[in-house]
Order: sequence, then C-alpha cells, then structure tokens
Amino acid sequence: MSFQTRAVALVTVTATTLATAGALLLAAPAAQAAPIPPGTAIKETLFGMHVVDLQRGNWPTIPIGSIRLWDNQTSWADIETTNGNYNWINLDSSVNTAMAKGAKDILLVLGSTPRWASDDPSPIALPMPGSAGMPTDLSWWDRWVTAVVTRYKGKITSYQPWNEANLSTFSTGSAAEMAELTKRAYDIIKSIDPAATVVAPSTGTRLGGPFKKFYPKFLSELAARGWPVDVFSAHTYPASLGSPKDRAVLANQWVDMLKAAGAPNKPLWDTENNFGLAGPGPANPDQDIVGSKAAQWTARTYLDALRLGISRVYWYSWRPDLELLGIQMNTGSDAAISLQTLESWITGATFERCTTKGSLVTCGFKRNGKAFDIVWSEGKPTKAKVAAFSTKCELDGRCAPISQKKLKVTGPTFFQ
Repeated sequence: MSFQTRAVALVTVTATTLATAGALLLAAPAAQAAPIPPGTAIKETLFGMHVVDLQRGNWPTIPIGSIRLWDNQTSWADIETTNGNYNWINLDSSVNTAMAKGAKDILLVLGSTPRWASDDPSPIALPMPGSAGMPTDLSWWDRWVTAVVTRYKGKITSYQPWNEANLSTFSTGSAAEMAELTKRAYDIIKSIDPAATVVAPSTGTRLGGPFKKFYPKFLSELAARGWPVDVFSAHTYPASLGSPKDRAVLANQWVDMLKAAGAPNKPLWDTENNFGLAGPGPANPDQDIVGSKAAQWTARTYLDALRLGISRVYWYSWRPDLELLGIQMNTGSDAAISLQTLESWITGATFERCTTKGSLVTCGFKRNGKAFDIVWSEGKPTKAKVAAFSTKCELDGRCAPISQKKLKVTGPTFFQ
C-alpha cells in the first residue's frame, strides 16, 4: 500500500463524522482500566512491531518479541489475486525472516478482500481497490483461511481477521458481517491449529463517531456467536496533538465498551500505535515528535500498557523516516534507543504495581528477588523519593550512582 495514501485514509471522513468524532474525542475520561496483575512476568512479546519490507528481509536492529504482518503485501488481496490461485512469496519470506530472527509470535491480518471476490469495488479502499468490501461468497473466505492456516501451522502463531474494521477505508462490512467472518475464521483456525491465537479484528478509537457506532454492535454480534476470539484488540492512536494521557483515555473508553457488552475476561492487545499522525480534521496537523519527547513517549506507550491492562503493543512502524509518522522508529532514532533500553530494564522481570501521586507515576518491578522502580512525571519535572536506591539509569542507556534522597524526574527513569 502507499503510505501517503494511508495518511489520507487516516483523516478522510465525512463532515458529519468529523463533527461527531470531535465531540466524542473531548468526552470525559473513562473509568480506569484494570492493570496487569501483580506478579506477572514481562515477556518479550509485550514489545510488538510492524516492520516495513519484512518480506524483503528487513529486520530491526533492536530486540523485537512479536511481529504483526500488515503493510507487508501479505493480505488476502495480495496473495489470492485471482480466484483459487495463491502467491505465497511475500508471506513465506516474512514468516521465515521473523522465525530466523527469533520472534516469539507472528500475527497475520487475514483480510482484506481481493477485488475479484469483493462486494464493494471502491478504488479508495486500502490496501488496494475493492479490499474494504466483504466477500460475495463466504466459501471463498473459508477456503482462504483454510489454505493459510494449513500452510503455516506451527509458524504463524496468531491470526487477526481484519484491520480497523470500523473504518470504511478498510471495511465497508456491517458489524454482523465482520462478526460472521471472525466466527468462521475462529472455527477453521482452531480445527487446524488449536494452539493458534485468534485476535479480534482491530477497531480504531480516535474517531469517536465510527468507534461508538460500530464497536458496541460488533461486540453484540460476537456475543451472539459465543465470543469466538482469544484476544480483544484496538488501535489507540490519539489525535495528532494528543499525548500518552490522551491515548490512555481512548484505551479506557475501549475497556468500558467491553465491560458494557459483558465481554469475557480475555487479553487486550493494542495492535497498532504511534503519535502525531495527522487528524482528525484540519485542526490536527501532523506533528514531528523528536528528541527526549520521542524517547519518553515511546517508553510510556509500553509502560502505560501495564497500567491499562494491555499485554501487548505493536509499534507502527520500523522503517526509514516517513512524514506520516510522528515518532520515527529506526536504527539510532531516539525512539529505538529508548525502546531497546526499556526492554533491557523489564523483559524477564515481574511487574508488581504502579502508583500515582500527583503527576508522579512509580511502577515497581522485581528481578531475581531484587526490587527496582521506573518513575516518571506526567507533567512538569517532579521530585521523587529515591533514598532506597543507589543507581539511576536514563532511557539513553546511561547509568550513574546516586546519593540524594530526592531527584527530579521527567521521563521514565530506572532506579535500583
């Protein structure tokens, strides 16, 4: 797909939808989500990533635990370009590279519909014309799911039926149609590869209108089919001027909808995230987020996930600099250095809890019985009590001994 086209797609909605979305984006914060339970081991799979050109052998220069295959020319529309004929080259290469590099989980998005099978020929659909439509014959969907799961059993570990099913650029199907595709995919996947994880189609949250119009109906339809998913997913990109705190508001609204629908207690994954992407509307131009701000917000994306009860986050995306993305993730970037540092701090540790006092957030962890804290301020630099610790480390990897009882902190800082 064209990344420039994606940028347009992320902000292209009707005037009515924009008005509704704007009002809903400014709604009061939702109730606080339940955090990840104390004593939970932090696995490398928390640190998910999209990798541009993975199908051509590209791989990040920092550790990555899980991969989401999207924008890798691995969709249904890319592979079954004519009825019954599959070209597996890109998916084979993507899976083989990820496995060779040690990724612990490979998540494939099964949609979108090939043009020959689609009930909607719209040329503005992504990743290609027609792909937002629903298959005119559901047996074609069944055949595709059967073919891909059979071929990659034991290799692809997670499947997601669709990307951003509430946005017409990616899906023009109804909530009932999307739930039916999910149910059919679940039954097929579990019959062929019972160990595979079925992740619910993602929903975009930052456009309040499409989110609140589609998602409750979709959850109701899933409930009617017995909740045929192992994981619930959303994309919690905030508006372009939004911060990690705004992202948390959207995540909590998503959790509230799940609770209101009586959804079962299943893991929550944020399957796409970044900051500063243009939209919604002209009042929200794209933002370049660089330097310490990029480093801090990247780390907070994953640390906040623990506070929000989200067990996996897939960053969008590892690639050369692109104007569309507010925070760039590539070799030597502030975000990449920060993410690698955070991974070294908490992977393999156990999460204890996070506490908030004013603007100061303290998250506690243990490794080999020894406690450490990661502390940051959600506002101005704030003094933290650190008398119990002897060492502090910054997101750029630098560590130094400390002797003071209090220190000012801004971004996530490691104390042990």
